[in-house]
Amino acid sequence: MENDKPLSSSSSSSSSDSTRLSDPENAKVIEWEDFEQELARLWSLSSALQEAKQQKESLKQKLDSLIQIDSESVSRSNELAEMREKLEARKCIMENMGMRSKLVSEDVKKQEESLSIEVRSLLVAGTALSKARKRLQESNRLLSGEEGYDRLKSLQKTLRRRQQFMISQVAFLYPVKISTGPAKDQELESFPSTSRLGNSSGSKPVNHGSLTILGLNLNVLPFKKMSFFSDKKETQRSASALGYVAHAVSLISSYLKVPLRYPLRLGGSRSYLCDYAPSIEPTSSASLSTTQPSTNLKHVEFPLFLDGQDTTRAAYAVFLLNKDLEQLLNFIGVKSLGPRHILANLKELFRVIQSADYIDK
Repeated sequence: MENDKPLSSSSSSSSSDSTRLSDPENAKVIEWEDFEQELARLWSLSSALQEAKQQKESLKQKLDSLIQIDSESVSRSNELAEMREKLEARKCIMENMGMRSKLVSEDVKKQEESLSIEVRSLLVAGTALSKARKRLQESNRLLSGEEGYDRLKSLQKTLRRRQQFMISQVAFLYPVKISTGPAKDQELESFPSTSRLGNSSGSKPVNHGSLTILGLNLNVLPFKKMSFFSDKKETQRSASALGYVAHAVSLISSYLKVPLRYPLRLGGSRSYLCDYAPSIEPTSSASLSTTQPSTNLKHVEFPLFLDGQDTTRAAYAVFLLNKDLEQLLNFIGVKSLGPRHILANLKELFRVIQSADYIDK
């Protein structure tokens, strides 16, 4: 502050001197004796002015440097703010990537577990396949040549012997015999001896009596129109006989591995036959006057016994049972004896299977 005062005084004196020099009227006359002092004073003033200019320049440089530093600090703070924003964004991205990596790692673990299970199953399947291939090669080796064919024939004969034995047990359980004596309302008018092709022996058949199964006759009378005075015991006997035949047919089809065209629902004297043929029923539409047929795929059961006064369903069940017998006869290469000969067809089935030709065919 002390330096500022002489600077101001010197500046004021210099300004007054300059005005004096410029204005000749106000010019100050200096004596020679005072010239040296005045010159020294002017020199000191000029040096002070020079120092003031230098200080001003230094202050200006300092201010410029401070302003530049401040601007640089502001720009750097802005850059730091931008870098912080980018860092926060990258942190969010890294967190999302971390969550995704966790999910992916969990999925990879699950896939590894499933792949390990599949690999194990493939190993097991490969082992089973190799064993099956070895068995196939062994069977091909056994079947190749005459020895293989002979082995196959022997296996077929063994199977037929087993079937013959099992069906002979069925024939022993449900024997079909010819009862001697008067044949009243018998199922067959005769029981001809047939060949493998189903042809008769050529001689005129003779009526030796009616066929029975476990001593029960299968009469035609109960399947006619019943009246109030019909014999209920005879009806029960016929139903029991049909139940025996149905059970025998079911056992024979299971031993021969033949699926019946009309399956049986066994129930003794209350057995049923199932018909899976679709029934066509007309259905009327509200918008159209014409009727269109609709197929109903549900099976229909027909009783092998008389249920009420209407015997049509029972007669149709007997017809279907005979169709099953005809299917079994055709399977072993024998023709049926007729649509109404149930016990005769069953007896013929027993006879052909128990013969020696059945094993050698």
